[in-house]
Amino acid sequence: MCCQLPNGKKTEFEKGIKLFNNQEWYEAHDVFEDIWHNINGAERITVQAILQIAVAQVHLSNDNKVGATILYGEGLGRLKQNNLPSLGLDLDALRKIVEKRLKVLQHGGCILELSVPQLLKIEA
Repeated sequence: MCCQLPNGKKTEFEKGIKLFNNQEWYEAHDVFEDIWHNINGAERITVQAILQIAVAQVHLSNDNKVGATILYGEGLGRLKQNNLPSLGLDLDALRKIVEKRLKVLQHGGCILELSVPQLLKIEA
C-alpha cells in the first residue's frame, strides 16, 4: 500500500488511516503529525494534507468553522499539487469531499448532510 514510506512508518500510517476513517480526528492528527515530522520529500506533502484535513475536522467538532475553513483550504491546496504521491490512497475522492465541504463552509452553509472525509485505498 504505502510503499513510499519508510518501513517503520507504514504501520503507523495504517493506524492513522483507521483512526481517520473512524472519525477519531484528534488521534488521527497525532499519528499523522508524528509521521509528518519523520519523513521527507513529496510524501511529506501528502501526509501534511491529510493531517490538515483531520485538524479541520477537530475544529468542526469544536464548532470552530473559521479554523476548519482555513485548514480545509490548506489541505486542499496541497492535495491539488501535481505529481503528489498517493501513498495508496484515492486522493481524488478525498479532494472532492473536502472541496464540497469547503465551499459550503465558505458560503455559511450547513455541512451536516455532506460526506465526511474518508481515506479510501486504491484498488491494485
